[in-house]
Amino acid sequence: MHKTRSANPALPMLPRELEGLAEISLNLWWTWNPPGKNLFRQVNPFLWKESGHNPIEMLGQMSAEEFDALLKSEHFMNEYRYVYALFRRYMDVESCRIERDILPVAYFCAEFGLHHSLPIYSGGLGFLAGDILKESSDMGLPMIGVGFMYPQGYVRQIIGSDGWQNGANEPIDRDTAPIERVLDKNGEHFTIKVPFIDPPIYAAVWKINIGRVKLYLLDTDIDKNDPWDRLISSRLYTPDKHQRLRQQIVLGIGGYRMLEELGIKYSILHLNEGHPAFALFERVREFMQSDGMSLSEAVQRVRKTSVFTTHTPLQAGTDVYDFNMMSEMFSEYWERLGMSKELFLGYGMNPDDPSSGFNMTVFGMKMCGYRNAVSRKHAKVAADIWKSLFPDTPKKKIPIEYITNGIHIPTWMGDGLRARVDEVLGEGWIDMQQIGDIWRRVEDLDAQEIWKIHYDYKVRLVNFIRERVRKRWSEESIDPMVGMAEGVMLDPDVLTIGFARRMTSYKRPSLILRDLDRLEKIVNDKARPVQIVFAGKAHPADIPGKKILQEIFKVCSDSRFRGRLAFVEDYGEEAAKYLVRGVDVWLNNPTIPMEACGTSGMKASVNGTLHLSVSDGWWDEAYNGKNGWSFGEKVSNDEKDADALYDIIEKEIVPLYYDRGHSSLPMGWIEMMKEAMVSITPAFSARRMMGEYMSKFYIPITECCREEK
Repeated sequence: MHKTRSANPALPMLPRELEGLAEISLNLWWTWNPPGKNLFRQVNPFLWKESGHNPIEMLGQMSAEEFDALLKSEHFMNEYRYVYALFRRYMDVESCRIERDILPVAYFCAEFGLHHSLPIYSGGLGFLAGDILKESSDMGLPMIGVGFMYPQGYVRQIIGSDGWQNGANEPIDRDTAPIERVLDKNGEHFTIKVPFIDPPIYAAVWKINIGRVKLYLLDTDIDKNDPWDRLISSRLYTPDKHQRLRQQIVLGIGGYRMLEELGIKYSILHLNEGHPAFALFERVREFMQSDGMSLSEAVQRVRKTSVFTTHTPLQAGTDVYDFNMMSEMFSEYWERLGMSKELFLGYGMNPDDPSSGFNMTVFGMKMCGYRNAVSRKHAKVAADIWKSLFPDTPKKKIPIEYITNGIHIPTWMGDGLRARVDEVLGEGWIDMQQIGDIWRRVEDLDAQEIWKIHYDYKVRLVNFIRERVRKRWSEESIDPMVGMAEGVMLDPDVLTIGFARRMTSYKRPSLILRDLDRLEKIVNDKARPVQIVFAGKAHPADIPGKKILQEIFKVCSDSRFRGRLAFVEDYGEEAAKYLVRGVDVWLNNPTIPMEACGTSGMKASVNGTLHLSVSDGWWDEAYNGKNGWSFGEKVSNDEKDADALYDIIEKEIVPLYYDRGHSSLPMGWIEMMKEAMVSITPAFSARRMMGEYMSKFYIPITECCREEK
């Protein structure tokens, strides 16, 4: 029996007949394709669960005897050959579904949410970026991702018995994560030197395979760097201002240089928020140096070929760096660009507050000719915020488009529901997912079958929460009251409301706790009880957010609520999937207009979970009166909004859920579930979103570039 060694040192020597397992495990394709997930589950169900659904870690723990047993299993080998054939067919560039003449896109972002084995994300921005790469792969769109490794990951949330969020490092095991070292011609780990920084900073390069798309990650935690420099990429969104500036220099300028040195060609630069915006200056430098352009010609070329996506609903949410700090870091750099200090710093100067410093969003807006907000309502907010950047333009014509965010449907739709949708729509529905008319067939789904699928997800959610508490209790001997607050008494038969967001003031996580006496009556109704599941992390530096979280946790610990309120610790990608599928109602109540878009409610709705939200972000576009509920004032008022929230729960949601009629099924509720799936899935899919990025930005840029040649 011949064996093959994988490039990843954590993978064992595999029999030649099974070497495709290594290939699939090192490509996140399997995470959104049920046959891939099921194949790894069949390899070893126990190790699959214990590894946290990480195939590399699982395979690394298996013995030669176990691989021999797989080879002797006719059933497994047939399934393996089938899945590997699916994977190879998918990876065949000739099977790409999109027109291939769109110029390649380099997509820069500070975080990417891809899978829980890769904690290089903090929340919605990262999940959006991950979904964009996955959808680009499915569509055959030529895209390259650029981001950071973050070897210490994002904060792991640990709640103390007093309800206070304590942070712990969540280091990435680079060898057991689904990543690969990029090697140079000598077989060594490929490393770049970030240009024009003294003393030098170096970054090693890693690669993640996301179907047909590749994501390259920079890692400064290497021996060649001084200790202070090694920490640049250690953690997402470091609060230290000076270190954060250096981080963004490495991401933007270093990321651009990395693509150059790897020989990766692209023509369109897409920046997801302002964190990587320094890539724009490096792009100017390259056009001047490689194509012999003047400064003004290079700047215009950059503007014609660059896209900037803003997610910010207020000016205070942007990164702004003191001019003296910028001068210290960039004095040599602006000379190389042939710029004066005033011209260089002027690109980031905010006309509304010229002395505040170098504003990364202002810089991105000025240097990119294509700009977009992330929902229709957000476009109006963004136009108002940044109108001073376009002083001669009427407000209605300010050049900020909107492309409402969407989600990668194969990632977020539960496998059980997807299998039923495959039967009703035909397996080719993935290629037509953005076409609303095909989803009307969902209305013909059997009500009992829909309810069974949803109830199974509720049971899985409750079991997931209980298993987390059991594991923590067995490993850490936590206070039993902490276990009670974290959901061990949840009941899948009870109407369940979910609230899972970043714990920060403008999200108003504790709005539903405003009148505890009224809430007590709602949740403890003997005939029609309600339970509420909270989840979310506060940023490590957000003390008010931690206090809100502590308030929620203490209420969850209060025996008067009889275990009907729970807080799920350490919210991440895995917990999110259980929650969006397993709760009955997804609650969202930010301060208007602070929700630029939001995507978690979309993930819930495609699974038939009904959305309950104020009219902000994407819900302002999606709500049709039959697919969920909208509440609150046009201008947020905590007291009035809380009263409206309680009213809807008491008078509409609870009666509808518990109205079982003669069939023992909540028929009215199930009709709303179907309407949510039918109206929201196609309109808020990543396929629709990427189609708009193509038609509004990528295709016009491609055509412009070809006309100039």
